[in-house]
Amino acid sequence: MKILGSLNGFQRIAASLAMAATLAFGAPGAIAQDAATAQLEAVDPAVAADASNEDVAAGSSAYVPMKPTEGKGMPVAAGIDVQEQFSPIGQQANALHIGLVWVMALISLFVLALFVYVILRFNKRANPVPSKTSHNTTIEVIWTVVPALILLGIAVPSIGLLSAQYQSPPKDAITVKAIGYQWYWGYAYPDNGDFEVVSNMLTEEEAAARGEPHQLAVDNRMVVPAGVPIRFQTTAADVIHSFAVPSLWFKLDAIPGRLNEKILQIDEPGVYYGQCSELCGARHGYMPIAVEALPMDQYNAWVLAQGGTIAGAADTGIAADPAAAPLQEPESAVPGAAGAGAAPTV
Repeated sequence: MKILGSLNGFQRIAASLAMAATLAFGAPGAIAQDAATAQLEAVDPAVAADASNEDVAAGSSAYVPMKPTEGKGMPVAAGIDVQEQFSPIGQQANALHIGLVWVMALISLFVLALFVYVILRFNKRANPVPSKTSHNTTIEVIWTVVPALILLGIAVPSIGLLSAQYQSPPKDAITVKAIGYQWYWGYAYPDNGDFEVVSNMLTEEEAAARGEPHQLAVDNRMVVPAGVPIRFQTTAADVIHSFAVPSLWFKLDAIPGRLNEKILQIDEPGVYYGQCSELCGARHGYMPIAVEALPMDQYNAWVLAQGGTIAGAADTGIAADPAAAPLQEPESAVPGAAGAGAAPTV
């Protein structure tokens, strides 16, 4: 952690100086910016990965990342709709989205039909003597009241969706905090010993070796339990970032000096990808997000593997062995991964 913090601190200073030079001196500043960017790109991902695991338990190396499911929690080629949703909020929002598409389609067809009728009925050939009607009270009342009723009908589920997105998490919800840095994410677990996992983007070769999409795969994922509410918090260490995962219909800004909070619940285990969605500097496009949702028992095992703690572990008989790796489903193990200690469950 200390190594990575010092390294990224130097990188932030170098990038800031380069950007200031760009604004002040034009082309020479642009050259300095390119040099700073090249220096950032020269950082060995393996060094960053080692630094991010510096403070976790030795058993954490036995953890085997879950293999993602093609087309689940990630963009698909030639997709024309929003991603399939895997959260209660996502299901509710997607239903509203589909309903609004049908409303727009019906209104568009109605307006098109009116256009065709007017063109055929009131053209010069069919109606050589034009009407001199100045107004029609009935029509004016209809085209005022009907759109107002349509908007009111849309407002009711929209307000319900907004309310659901910002309802307070239950008191027993697990707290997970995402911290935005230039340019990577850190995930802290205050309820599980307050350890932090640092997440950096994998290279194209590393992502291919793990069977994950390029520019979305990371070395250390944000691991959370599936099927339970999570108190998700965001903040930032430098500039404004934004934590966004489309397949969970989730987006929350990370602002320096401020702690934002929203409820997050993932319906089923899996890997869900997102990206920083607030322009935050030269390497904004290199801040992917990978969320791995595990069953509660596997999540607890992962926490112990990171050197964390579980509230009430002594009462429930959970062995606080940091070397115990999370138990993955047989199909979730990455092909070719060592997986030492990661016994599959049935």
